[in-house]
Amino acid sequence: MSRVVVTGRVPDAAIEKLRVEHEVDAWQGPESISRDELLRRVAGADAILTLLTERVDGELLDTAGPQLKVVANVAVGYDNIDVAACRERGVVATNTPGVLTEATADIAFALILMATRRLGEGERIIRDRQPWKWGMFFLLGTGLQGKTLGIVGMGGIGQATARRAKAFGMDVVYQSRSEIDPDVAAELGARRVALDELLAVSDVVSLHCPYGPATHHLIGAEQLSAMKSSAYLVNTARGPIVDEAALATALRDGTIAGAGLDVFEREPEVHPELLELGNVALVPHLGSATIETRTAMATLAADNALAVLRGELPPTPIG
Repeated sequence: MSRVVVTGRVPDAAIEKLRVEHEVDAWQGPESISRDELLRRVAGADAILTLLTERVDGELLDTAGPQLKVVANVAVGYDNIDVAACRERGVVATNTPGVLTEATADIAFALILMATRRLGEGERIIRDRQPWKWGMFFLLGTGLQGKTLGIVGMGGIGQATARRAKAFGMDVVYQSRSEIDPDVAAELGARRVALDELLAVSDVVSLHCPYGPATHHLIGAEQLSAMKSSAYLVNTARGPIVDEAALATALRDGTIAGAGLDVFEREPEVHPELLELGNVALVPHLGSATIETRTAMATLAADNALAVLRGELPPTPIG
């Protein structure tokens, strides 16, 4: 029987699945596990289920020891994992793509609606008990029908967001490392363009690309200046893809009309200027936060770990 360390609270279904075959040491604290406690617990582990809040690097892998076979990340993004360090030590790294596609696309489109229809501003007026009354020009937003959605990163989540945009009567352009399936592109009415063109023509820009050195601050002052002054930026991918300081300046100065953010550059810290601006909708990394999705993510991570421990190929390896 192998020892599996789970670095944070996950749905019981995943823990029960692991316990059928192995000894499980699961962190149950209300807060994220500290680095010192994490290193103490992983010593001697054969498998580790990690959350995106834990950094998996050479130090952690070496502390675990040479018997470690798999790191199963309970997330689709894996910027918290040093994949090269895993490979060097013969450790399989896995993630959980696919199962959070629809939930994250829902949040992306919710943020599009919140930003363009100024829903957050409206709710704050009521909750703050500010006086208000209906008026022809009160909190005027903008409609989506006939507008253009620019999607940066046209993987599963980007495509799911595009389907929602089509239902709202939007045109879709996208920037991605490769073209999507022609049949899917035809179904969505989606056209591939360069990033510069996407920024120039889009009424809403939605980010769905993975985070890494190539996409760090992909959207900064120059890119924001290339957008329409009436346009909106939405980020449900990873925070550091956007230069938050530049975004705050662009929102304050009217370079763009508004934004919606589910992720942040120094999460959970939010740039203080963003907190003072009414034209940005802010939610605390809720992209995959449904009972169904988080359960599916955790059980897929468990399946990945179990497969490797059995000497089988995992369902969703990284790379």
